[in-house]
Amino acid sequence: MTADAPSLHRPGHDWTATHLAALLVANVALALGPWLVRLADTGPVAAGFWRLALAVPVLALLSLREPVAQRRPGGGILAMVVAAGVFFALDLASWHVGIETAKLGNASLFGNAGSVILMGWGLIAARRAPRVLEIAAIASALGGAALLMGGSLEISHASFVGDLFCLLAGLFYAFYILMLRPARVRLGQFSILLWSTLASVPFLMGIALLRGEVIMPTDWTPLLVLAMSSQVIGQGLLIYSLRHFPPLVIGLALMTQPAISAATGWLAFGETLSPADFVGMALLAAALVMARAGDKG
Repeated sequence: MTADAPSLHRPGHDWTATHLAALLVANVALALGPWLVRLADTGPVAAGFWRLALAVPVLALLSLREPVAQRRPGGGILAMVVAAGVFFALDLASWHVGIETAKLGNASLFGNAGSVILMGWGLIAARRAPRVLEIAAIASALGGAALLMGGSLEISHASFVGDLFCLLAGLFYAFYILMLRPARVRLGQFSILLWSTLASVPFLMGIALLRGEVIMPTDWTPLLVLAMSSQVIGQGLLIYSLRHFPPLVIGLALMTQPAISAATGWLAFGETLSPADFVGMALLAAALVMARAGDKG
């Protein structure tokens, strides 16, 4: 068995500018999700169901392009992927319910709160003292996100429940990412995404039915765009990135989504970006640069 065989691949020390671009494009696609959920004329959890169900045929076709050995999970790997799919279903359900009442800025920030867990886990898994650049990267990312959302983050009684659901979603999402990383060593990116998506679909349908939501849309456009952008492109590139990055960098990259949300609000809704917003974006960019330098060190 050669050193570059899937079972011996070690994430975190071979990433290039191309890999980083894929990770950032993934976060751009995922950051548009809350806006598309608001546009959908189904219930919020039902929108999550359609996001996954509509993506399944595309994911199945893309998975056929991968080697046979990377399409067939063993018993232990399959169990982990299915469990990850359940966590992802809970993530989407919690996040989409939260999007109903939370501000989009709040939803983006709180929904990615799991990135802090990923960053902390990355340092624990490394079994060493954190490097100075890694500590600086985390501080820079947290400071940048705080600056970006400082103007719009309003925790009120009206939005408090939505904020809590988005925070809960961030926790579920961290477990989803952590459970998929070992499977990504052996499975192709679209095969692992197909299996985890298939595990998520029935749970989301069940939750939507229990909530009494509208299931069938009259306008399929937002749901089709949501499925292709968030699930196929966003999740596809994110899972591709899991094989090349340690949890620290994945967590830092997830924190770019508040910056993308701020830029979306500026371009789509004419929301003004303050000097603090630009400083926040600069801090997030600096965090990724420092993470790269620290990971290569």
